[in-house]
Amino acid sequence: MGSSEAEKPLRRIAASFEELAAVAKQQPAASMDAGAFSRACSNVSVLFGCLGIAFKFAEMDYVAKVHDLVEVSKSISTLPSMVELDIQTDTVRKPGSHTRNLLRVKRGIDMVKVLFEQILVTEGNSLRDAASVAYAQVFAPHHGWAIRKAVAAGMYALPSKSQLLKKLNEDEESAKVQMQNFVRSSAPVICYVEDLFTSRNLGIDW
Repeated sequence: MGSSEAEKPLRRIAASFEELAAVAKQQPAASMDAGAFSRACSNVSVLFGCLGIAFKFAEMDYVAKVHDLVEVSKSISTLPSMVELDIQTDTVRKPGSHTRNLLRVKRGIDMVKVLFEQILVTEGNSLRDAASVAYAQVFAPHHGWAIRKAVAAGMYALPSKSQLLKKLNEDEESAKVQMQNFVRSSAPVICYVEDLFTSRNLGIDW
């Protein structure tokens, strides 16, 4: 990895999801490589870290679950086979199961997609509205009152849009392109993971 790429995490995130999207769009459906998926998701971790205290819970939870997927991908090659193994051992919904962790990671990717969508259509330098919409849409339905209240308080400590872009080493125009790339490429990946669950009647709202 070149130093310029290492300094531009947004580009690394977008590029890795474009590769996953190519697999997700294949007809008939291809088996997505668990290693490629978990590595792409680990690239997103830096973004949660840039959002500060409001998303600290998400960063800690997301990083831990991505780490589990990275580890299991060393012995289980594809996402479908990983889910099937948990179905066979009746551990799909068990805390710590790989399938449960996959669902939580998918939710993190979904949150970033909605956040970027909102940033792209929101005027001004504040991230609060964009982050609030993303949280309310993706995470809030699964959180109790205490976490929702803590997140609401943390929204006041979010970096500004310009501060976020500086952390990501992007200017507004280049960031816009990379965010659009991620929104476009993450959508089929999210659908692919959701289909892994719905096609096996596992549900995605738990």
